Amino acid sequence: MQIFTWIFLAVLCSETLLVSSLHLIPRLGGFGKDMTLILTKAPGLDVIVSLFLWIPWLAGGIIDGWLGIVAALLAQFLVMELWILVHEFVHRKTIQGSRIHGFLNQKFGWWRNNVALWATALAVPVFFVIRFAEALVYPVLVWVLDFPNYKHSEWVNVSRQKFAGLIGKDLIWCLYCDWMTGVYSLGAEMLRNVESFWCPIRFYDGKKCDNCKLDFPDIEGGWVAADSNMDDVEQVLQEKYGEEERSWFGHPDRQKK
Repeated sequence: MQIFTWIFLAVLCSETLLVSSLHLIPRLGGFGKDMTLILTKAPGLDVIVSLFLWIPWLAGGIIDGWLGIVAALLAQFLVMELWILVHEFVHRKTIQGSRIHGFLNQKFGWWRNNVALWATALAVPVFFVIRFAEALVYPVLVWVLDFPNYKHSEWVNVSRQKFAGLIGKDLIWCLYCDWMTGVYSLGAEMLRNVESFWCPIRFYDGKKCDNCKLDFPDIEGGWVAADSNMDDVEQVLQEKYGEEERSWFGHPDRQKK
């Protein structure tokens, strides 16, 4: 139990210091503005998210197994709740106005809204896996097959902290969605390239084609019919891929040519 307590206190202190630093940095003049820009976009944002979330889990798990992970999680939860209280107190005049959290609590009930919010937090490890794949797996395809490269900072970034009136709970959860949406969007873009390159074949299930065509536009913009043959598939690949172009068929770069 002593190790559990030390892990809890270590994470509590380190994350409190990190939060305080993030509030201090923008006040450091030009240097602060430059650092804020770096830390709100990948890869700087990846470092901040890692320090806040999975690195304490990993360290706690190595030191004390599952109990260490639980200690880290409890400390992180406490830091977040304390930050929310302080942030809402500092902006106590603002929170008297319109709030997302307050409206949804009234509309659906406090416990339903909060249970649903925390349920979405369970998806955090899933988005870490996606982010690792974007940073470590996809670059192999860029290097080996000349897949289109992406500037991750244009996708994985946060900016909702600039929106007036986002206070406390509203701000923290909106930042989570901000990060999550960017990670998902970049992953979907990369997966479009993978699908159209290796498997440009429509699904036999027409409903699946309808459901997936938003994320995979090539379903109706180039993939062969489900009842076609492999000669048709090879012909599509021959037509769509030259010596340089490896993007999905409807990629904006293709439209410029």
